[in-house]
Amino acid sequence: MILPPTTVAKAQNALPFALSFLLIPLGIISAVYGGWTVLLLPVITWYLFSALDFAVGLNTDNADLETTDAQMFWYTAITILWVPAQFVFLFGLIWYVAPADHLNTLEKIVIFFGVGVITGTVGINYSHELMHQKNKLERWLADALLAMVLYSHFRSEHLLVHHRYVATPKDPVTARMGESFYRFYPRVLRQCFHSAWNAEKAMLARKNLPASDFSNPFWKYYTMQAICFVLAFALGGWAGVGLFLVQAGVAIWQLELVNYIEHYGLTRKHLGEGKYEHVQPRHSWNAAHKASNWLLINLQRHSDHHYKPDRRFPVLQTYTETDAPQLPYGYPVMTITAMMPSIWRRVMNPRVKKWRDMYYPEITDWSAYNKATNPLPR
Repeated sequence: MILPPTTVAKAQNALPFALSFLLIPLGIISAVYGGWTVLLLPVITWYLFSALDFAVGLNTDNADLETTDAQMFWYTAITILWVPAQFVFLFGLIWYVAPADHLNTLEKIVIFFGVGVITGTVGINYSHELMHQKNKLERWLADALLAMVLYSHFRSEHLLVHHRYVATPKDPVTARMGESFYRFYPRVLRQCFHSAWNAEKAMLARKNLPASDFSNPFWKYYTMQAICFVLAFALGGWAGVGLFLVQAGVAIWQLELVNYIEHYGLTRKHLGEGKYEHVQPRHSWNAAHKASNWLLINLQRHSDHHYKPDRRFPVLQTYTETDAPQLPYGYPVMTITAMMPSIWRRVMNPRVKKWRDMYYPEITDWSAYNKATNPLPR
């Protein structure tokens, strides 16, 4: 069968976004050979894509907003096909690595640290794309990816809380200026679970249903996570469970690192009586770095994602500094920087101050905007 030239061209345009699939063979090599190869996954993901960002530069082109879902077939296929690929990769490695005699305990842990970098950087990011779609299959696949990292409630928290309250004190995930990642991380782990549960509970209450009703997605979350846990035990025993937990912990850490940088120090103007201005591109940090946007399927065009959450990743728009604040580097570099609070503050705090002066010169007292976030009321 010979595909039409336009179909081939569209597939070629989507191909760079499929680079994530090349990370799977690297994980297999690490498991087979051990030794220094166990470092391949984190090194390639963090440092190679950082180097590629410097090499290939920025992409400031914007896709046609009239592009149809049919025209984005190949792009959508990437996110859908990743789900079975990650499932086989993750549980196949548990089956192979847990009893492997040629790997010592440290090598096994480092391998699954690298696996967590992938299930977090790629897997949770792809679940984020899928959960925003109306298609039930895609939303189910998003839940499957989140179950593999034991973070299923992220869907409820992200859709019902984060997008509604982003850049306000009601959003646990919006990092305040001056808040280090080491204070942010334990706070969001605690608050996001409660805010997700409370949001689902409130939705059921509006239908006169109790939180225990089986329509509460938390039943599905727990069931899918339990299946993953049992499968890890069946394939690798308690060692397999331990390795599964290692990758899940790393994946969650990777997600929350990204959450930390995406809105750091940015706030929506309070209009009084608990109301805030509508979300605009200026309320999320934007990054136009080409290579890391290939890996992260345009997640760094985050300003547009919050402005128009229903847009699929191929048509997310990028913005100039006039309309959205710009990160100096792509996410791989910025997440590493976030782990070093003093450097992070030197890099980002002046940019936050510049953003305040640019968009809200009339606000002279920012203390109310800097207060710690609280979970939503029960």
